[in-house]
Amino acid sequence: MAKYTREDIERLAKEENVKYIRLQFTDILGTIKNVEIPASQLGKALDNKMMFDGSSIEGFVRIEESDMYLFPDLDTWVVFPWTAEKGKVARLICDIYNPDGTPFEGDPRANLKRILKEMQELGFTNFNLGPEPEFFLFKLDEKGEPTLELNDKGGYFDLAPTDLGENCRRDIVLELEEMGFEIEASHHEVAPGQHEIDFKYADAVTACDNIQTFKLVVKTIARKHGLHATFMPKPLFGVNGSGMHCNVSLFSGKENAFYDTGAELELSETARQFIAGVIKHAPNFTAVTNPTVNSYKRLVPGYEAPCYVAWSARNRSPLIRIPASRGLSTRVEVRSVDPAANPYLAMAALLSAGLDGIKNNLTPPAPVNRNIYVMSKEEREEEGIVDLPATLYAALENLKSDEVIKAALGEHLLEHFIEAKEIEWDMFRTQVHPWEREQYMSMF
Repeated sequence: MAKYTREDIERLAKEENVKYIRLQFTDILGTIKNVEIPASQLGKALDNKMMFDGSSIEGFVRIEESDMYLFPDLDTWVVFPWTAEKGKVARLICDIYNPDGTPFEGDPRANLKRILKEMQELGFTNFNLGPEPEFFLFKLDEKGEPTLELNDKGGYFDLAPTDLGENCRRDIVLELEEMGFEIEASHHEVAPGQHEIDFKYADAVTACDNIQTFKLVVKTIARKHGLHATFMPKPLFGVNGSGMHCNVSLFSGKENAFYDTGAELELSETARQFIAGVIKHAPNFTAVTNPTVNSYKRLVPGYEAPCYVAWSARNRSPLIRIPASRGLSTRVEVRSVDPAANPYLAMAALLSAGLDGIKNNLTPPAPVNRNIYVMSKEEREEEGIVDLPATLYAALENLKSDEVIKAALGEHLLEHFIEAKEIEWDMFRTQVHPWEREQYMSMF
């Protein structure tokens, strides 16, 4: 990631003829919010004097304590390439501060930084994340609203003409590269209309910023192609859902703390303890990594999504897989996370789970190298394999029982996250769905 000073940004804004700047931040649900200012107000923003009404943002504050300040992270400066025609628009991702100058505890980005400080106190310098977000492309109707009509019949790694989303996906990659992303892979996924673009790993905060930027770019460029991009985990029944596999590693300086050339599988004791922590807390952080009612339609057997808590060095059916690369590339792939997750909250929870394993010298169970999907319930119980929660309600109840994951969110975020998600579950629970009418209208 580029490093910028205030002078750099003021110079670049003039050189690039930037007309507007979006001061971006993320609410508790993972939605990108922004305050757009004209370029004439850039100095005020760089002085950390831009205010907004926090009471209007999901999960922030009450109306009587609504004033919040936006503190731009200068290193997140980027000009959106697609805005060149009508005067360029740039953005700065911001941390949120209280009027007294303290970080706002309801800011998901600041909360992740808090957990990273706990990591540093244990002697680690970096928590790196390489995400693999998947998405679907649907056609828009004549009113510009999304339909359920896919724009291709492609499958895994297919090419045009079967993969009609290829041009859109290529344009997305070009825009991302122009914004400084290092794209590692771009391909059609398993389901028709489903795509994946992988970008280079980064430190956790930068990687989460990149996920949010990625979603914005994908949706913007898709619309230019007459398409709607959705990161909904399971938009269609009977095909694979969209995940966001998270490849994570801990570093001490320039050394990968997960790598030990003399150990079994070349996995260090630290890596095994981290895996043990993730396995211990996985059923309880699932509400955070899979935060919607729809998320649990993806976490079912038969569609390559993990629904069982286990790990393996080569098997793709468990929650955790250890990719083959070693040395600096040694990493743990957590496969349950979906792209609807607020990445800052998801990484805070996942990191806290792993650090708990390290702090308490936890030992992971034996790896499971069989296809868990074909194992009976009795066989899974013999192996000590537990299921992930089957509904958002069950996941929230699990979350409430786990002091480590609750502490990872902090009191403010935890309270507002659970409140919002219980409302979401109750709306779903009390709604009458088409399936029910199809099953029962004629029968009873």
